[in-house]
Amino acid sequence: MIDPDRKAIGRRHSIRLPAFDYASAGGYFVTIVAANRACVFGEVGDNTCTLSALGEVVETEWRRTAEIRDGVALDELVVMPNHLHGIVWIKVATDVPTEGTPPRAPTLRAFGKPVSKSLSTILNNFKGRVTTHARELTGTADQTVWQRGFYERIIRNDEELRRTREYIIANPRLWSEDEENPARKP
Repeated sequence: MIDPDRKAIGRRHSIRLPAFDYASAGGYFVTIVAANRACVFGEVGDNTCTLSALGEVVETEWRRTAEIRDGVALDELVVMPNHLHGIVWIKVATDVPTEGTPPRAPTLRAFGKPVSKSLSTILNNFKGRVTTHARELTGTADQTVWQRGFYERIIRNDEELRRTREYIIANPRLWSEDEENPARKP
């Protein structure tokens, strides 16, 4: 069966902008969700999220991303019981191709390899490091921490950046209304 938005059943429809280079300099608001939306990163109480051991690993590895990746800076972050919101800045690369080099599509991989310094590569490496630590914590070799993929939004201007920062900071206070909260009352 063919769906008009997808090539065939089993293939996911990309939410990425088709002509945008996700390795280009700029700010990106990202949300990464725990596998099965399980609340494994902590608990919200008194408008703050108290992190579990795994939640502390998530926060530590997120902050390490800027230390171990050249050209990446981080902004606001909140780790919630079953997801995180953060802002990633990809800085202007010094090894940008010269004029006349065709731009690469955001989801294409060169010869089957990840696109270096792209948002997907940055986040997949982060998720992999957290998963490795989770397996060490639990002693389970097949520990699944994350849902497949992530959600992103390109931050286009200062006002959008301001609103995004406010949203991230307010997230624990708004947990009772959050769509990711399994105990939310509609």
